[in-house]
Amino acid sequence: MRMKIVRADLGDPRVRAFLQAHLDDIAPTAPVESQHALSLAELADPSVRLWIGCDGDEIVGTAALTELKPGHEELKSMRTDPARRGEGIARRMLEHLLDDARTRGVTRISLETGSMDFFAPARALYAGAGFAPCGPFGDYVADPNSTFMSRLL
Repeated sequence: MRMKIVRADLGDPRVRAFLQAHLDDIAPTAPVESQHALSLAELADPSVRLWIGCDGDEIVGTAALTELKPGHEELKSMRTDPARRGEGIARRMLEHLLDDARTRGVTRISLETGSMDFFAPARALYAGAGFAPCGPFGDYVADPNSTFMSRLL
């Protein structure tokens, strides 16, 4: 696979459909108050840096960063096409985001993901990339449905 990672165009219906599928996938995993994925409107905010991974014309992954405060950003909207999981797409997307953050002088990346079994592969990916458990950050509060992780760059 020759995946190309580019900034996402939310005007592209394929991007919107891929991101909506992400929201649909995670909707049954937790109560609404414990779901923290950005909506399509929130992803359109200029402060969000959203990328897509493409294999040819096929979107196979997404990932985003949003600023929490200067030097500290949050990882959002990580998703791999379910049919393509296990191919290293998420790892490549994550490496791309970390490299982008480093080049812009970001010193910490944090994330929130689910604590349920559905999110175990994501937690393993993040731990393998140097993320460690942490407490809630930004506007988050402690929630048994959430796992918080962070790493220095």
